[in-house]
Amino acid sequence: MVLADLGRRINAAMADLTRSNVVDEKVLDSMLKEICMALLESDVNVKLVSTLRANIKKKINLKDQAPGVNRRRLVQKTVFDELCALVDCQSEDGDSASAFKPKKGRSSVIMFVGLQGAGKTTSCTKLALWYQRRGFKVGLVCADTFRAGAFDQLKQNATKAKVPYYGSYTETDPVAVAAAGVARFKSEKFDIIIVDTSGRHRQEEELFAEMVQISKAVKPDQTIMVLDATIGQAAESQSKAFKESSDFGAIILTKMDGHAKGGGAISAVAATRTPIVFIGTGEHIHDLEPFTPTQFISKLLGMGDIKGLVDHVKHMNLDQKETMKHIEQGIFTIRDLRDQMSNIMKMGPLSKMAGMIPGMSQLMGEVGEEESGKRLKRMMYIMDSMTEKELDSDGKIFVSEPTRMTRVAKGSGTSVREVEEVLSQQRTMARMVKQVGGKKPRPKMKRLRA
Repeated sequence: MVLADLGRRINAAMADLTRSNVVDEKVLDSMLKEICMALLESDVNVKLVSTLRANIKKKINLKDQAPGVNRRRLVQKTVFDELCALVDCQSEDGDSASAFKPKKGRSSVIMFVGLQGAGKTTSCTKLALWYQRRGFKVGLVCADTFRAGAFDQLKQNATKAKVPYYGSYTETDPVAVAAAGVARFKSEKFDIIIVDTSGRHRQEEELFAEMVQISKAVKPDQTIMVLDATIGQAAESQSKAFKESSDFGAIILTKMDGHAKGGGAISAVAATRTPIVFIGTGEHIHDLEPFTPTQFISKLLGMGDIKGLVDHVKHMNLDQKETMKHIEQGIFTIRDLRDQMSNIMKMGPLSKMAGMIPGMSQLMGEVGEEESGKRLKRMMYIMDSMTEKELDSDGKIFVSEPTRMTRVAKGSGTSVREVEEVLSQQRTMARMVKQVGGKKPRPKMKRLRA
């Protein structure tokens, strides 16, 4: 993802702060200057960047900090929080916008609208597959009678995804097609019915009029506008026009995988307080991710997305019972790491999965996907050379008995340094898993003697 360049620049600016002997106003201003330049070059609006800078300065205020305060940690946390706020869609009352949540056994209608070429039809199929993999019975309705080949495209995508579909080659009234398709799927007790509507080359009154007519006919529970992330800040005007013409709205941003303006598009849409529910991260039908500000910024800065990884693995139908049980308990052993690494190699492009693992995105950026794949295999060789006792441990056994590292390095044909890197990776993952699922154990009470 091109946004990874933005993440690297922000990380580099924060690394300079960490290396500084003293964290003062000069060092802070230098870091903020680098972060703001990186955001501006990613097409984030200058007013939003100015607000972010002012908020960080206001919250940190180094002059008023007590002597014992860890200034580096304070700065890092504040920057992270403000970056999350930059892409967070908040409603008028200040609450973060929440996505629509369908229920099994009850028919819910989702209507897609948007300009032509934004990836609307493809996004319909992606969302249908996303819900289908979570146990919902999903149907697709093609109400796009304007564009030649629209039904053929949806039919082809739906067939590939094994999702039932409805459309017509003869009926030219999109309202009639939408109503008939929704009625059919409702009679067959489908949980989710996704309606794809016509797009236009530019914002026309006819587009919005048709959208309202179809909306009245099918009565959607959620209406989603599909926006092309490559338009950058222009996403704000399009999303505003959409909101003004209707009382409903959620956004899917597409083409986030190949353009530097993606950050600008997200921040622009967030400024309109319209919820972004998903982002498209590739051309394949599986390349759709739920959008959560905290998880998005964590991946952007190379901090990983453990929750996203767990969710992804859960719906891959892989044998992960033991690992999932451990994660819920806040435990992450070397065996768990090996199992996760093994599954990652089955999940498709390494570049996509690496962003979910703490530290892996930096590795990808440094050496590229091919070399990263080789390193991943060497990590597997190292863990395959460990004993059962070592695999089921938290890695501390190697600290108390360093000769084990030498034995594993020889057995896997690697170096002791590479073994140490694997153990470091396991410790990083274990810390994050503890935050996600584990609870701190209660302190043991000393037994009182009578």
